[in-house]
Amino acid sequence: MARRLKEQGCPVTAIYDVDSKAAQALAAELGCECCAELKQVTRLSDVIITVVTDDAAMKNIYRGGLLSRAKGKLFINCATITPDVHVQVGQRAEKAGAQSLEACMASSIPQAREGTLYLMCGGKPEAFERARPVLEKLGSTVRYIGEAGRAAQVKALVNLVMNINTAGLAEGLGLGAALGLDLSMLREVFSQTGANSAVLRSDGEDMQNRDHACFFSAAHAAKDSGIALKLARAQKMNLPLAAATKKQFDRMVTEGLGGLDKSGIAELTFKDRHQKTGS
Repeated sequence: MARRLKEQGCPVTAIYDVDSKAAQALAAELGCECCAELKQVTRLSDVIITVVTDDAAMKNIYRGGLLSRAKGKLFINCATITPDVHVQVGQRAEKAGAQSLEACMASSIPQAREGTLYLMCGGKPEAFERARPVLEKLGSTVRYIGEAGRAAQVKALVNLVMNINTAGLAEGLGLGAALGLDLSMLREVFSQTGANSAVLRSDGEDMQNRDHACFFSAAHAAKDSGIALKLARAQKMNLPLAAATKKQFDRMVTEGLGGLDKSGIAELTFKDRHQKTGS
């Protein structure tokens, strides 16, 4: 995202990451400051984009100096976290005299690099309008969903359905392999019928070839399915497919496969691939 913004003429002034070596390398590449503390990022920047792993990480950065001297600044938060936490950090930003917008991302690393992300935004309309010129350099679609928390709800549902589709595709291809079918033929048939999906296009060949280089990890899939299930519980709804899918991704994490791409769920499904730890 930083490379894309730099190429599009946005002055990237500061980089911070818990992986300090990665941050130093990127800062050197972009000719900007590598910050040792979050408060330095805010001091040097008018617009601060955050992308973190989970609720705990988001709370930590907003308590860890990011809002130091934040008056007049705009915070664009892109992480897939629970809607309540997006609302909470937005309130903290507003209390500090800043603006906050959730800009939840669909797609992955290649789309971020190309500026073709699908961005779902939640917050006050004036924050969205202020953020729009930056977001339009990162996304081919920049959609305003509604008040704070709403975009995060939509993103949770996007990932709920995507994760179910991923698990279903792995089962279809896994059974096909067990039957001795040509998987390239099977994927082509899937693509021309009701079995078609975006997941088939992104993950089908990787499942067949056991190429699970990580673009969206199984650990993140487990976390995101959990966010959706939490929303469902609050509505007193039972989502058996989502629950079963989360169990599969949780199993990947437990068995040391959480760092694989979500396509790696096929390792649990295809016969004679992954052997359970300790068995």
